[in-house]
Formats: sequence, structure tokens, C-alpha cells
Amino acid sequence: MKLATWNVNSLSVRLPQVLDWLAANPVDVLALQETKTTDDKFPHAALNEAGWRAAAFGQKTYNGVALITPLGQPAPTDEVRNIPGFTDELARVITATVPHPERPSDTLRVVGAYFPNGQAPGTDKFEYKMSWLRALRDWLREELAFHPRLVLMGDYNITFDDLDVWDPVGLAGTIHCTEEERGHLKALVGLGMTDAFRLFEQTEKSYSWWDYREFAFRRNRGLRIDHVLVSDALKPQVQACAIDRLPRKNERPSDHAPVVLTLA
Repeated sequence: MKLATWNVNSLSVRLPQVLDWLAANPVDVLALQETKTTDDKFPHAALNEAGWRAAAFGQKTYNGVALITPLGQPAPTDEVRNIPGFTDELARVITATVPHPERPSDTLRVVGAYFPNGQAPGTDKFEYKMSWLRALRDWLREELAFHPRLVLMGDYNITFDDLDVWDPVGLAGTIHCTEEERGHLKALVGLGMTDAFRLFEQTEKSYSWWDYREFAFRRNRGLRIDHVLVSDALKPQVQACAIDRLPRKNERPSDHAPVVLTLA
């Protein structure tokens, strides 16, 4: 199976790019973030015509998440929106059980998430991010008990360490790079999860996000903030995990690149 995550930064703007990428990369699940569209305006018809279905959870202008799967495979079940027990008006999380394409009884629990940005330490938005992360960890602990084969993927808006940062000295302590955020990320790993990307030798300065300004992509001044965590039960099946930089070279691209996970 292949799974991918991609913050598209507006699906209405980048739907053709998503469809082109899916045609070239026929994954079993694509988790989208920042779709920025309400459920009634989600482009189900265009996706269906291209052979895909979507479970979508959106809102106007901001946020929005979706899980896209092939129409020719069994449909995902047991969909959950946001974090149960955590009051949130923002569309940030969509979860579903995805059957194996050839062995439907072998299922994966897939969580697609758009983590809060946090703005800056000391702000209300940063405190919201901390509360959100605590709620996510508590809920995931329960999910893993019921669904040991679990993947958590999305735009985390957090770097693991300095290897994920183009300027670790200059950006130390800034948003995405604070010890508080990284502590929460390590707590998710402590539940029995593994950063699939780091299971393999990667080239230096491997990033998944680049600012639109100051030719950041061309100069490779980026951050790795899009992650795929796999549960201990899935870790032995991970064959590859890579960042696909090619869509970042598109005309009017998202500022994020897809991350692709391959399972045996």
C-alpha cells in the first residue's frame, strides 16, 4: 500500500495539480490539508470522474482536511471528525478505517491532521496549539488500543530537531522549532509511533515546506513539518518514505510538498 499526505493550500486553486499528481502517483490514501472549502463545495464530482472518492471535512476560507481513496477499492469506514472530547470549531482532523485493496479484512486506521500553526510562543494561538496537542495525544492513546495498525500523517507544523530546519541557529525557539512543540511531538512518538521518514537514510536538508518569499524553494531554505508517524505494529512493513519535491516546482504551487509512505 502507498499513503501520502499533502497540504495543498487551497484545493479550489490546486485541484488540477492534485488530479495530475494522483494520476502519476496512484496511492491508496491521500490525506489533504488546508483544502479551504466547505463540504458542500468540495469537488467530489471531479474526483469521482477521475476515479477517486473523498471523505471531506472543511470550512470556509481556512483549514479543511480530506482523505482521498480510489473508487475501485473498498470504501473507508468509521469516519471521525476532529478530536473526540476536544471542543474545536476548526476543521483539522479526519480519521477513517481503510481496508487493504486486496485483503479488505486487513485494515489501517488512518488519521489525517492539520496541526495548529501556533503563531508565536506566548500567544493565545500558541496556547491553543498546546491544548490541541495534549488532546490529540490522549485520544491517540485510545485509538492505538483499538487500532494497533495506525498511521498519523499530515502537516504537523512542528520540526523534530535541527536537521529539519534550514537555519537551526537563527530559527531556534521560533514557531515550529520550540522545545514545547517538539516535546509534544516526542510524546506522540512515546505512544509507540515512529517517524517513517527517519527510518531511511535521507539526503541532507530534506524539507517539505518552503516560504513563497525570497526564493526560499530555489535556495532550499525550508522546514520539514509534514510527517508520517506509523505505529509499532506497522513499523516492520515500512519499505520507503520520501518527500516528492516535484509539485513544488509547479506554476502557482502549494508551499508544501507531498510525503509518500510505502508499506509492504
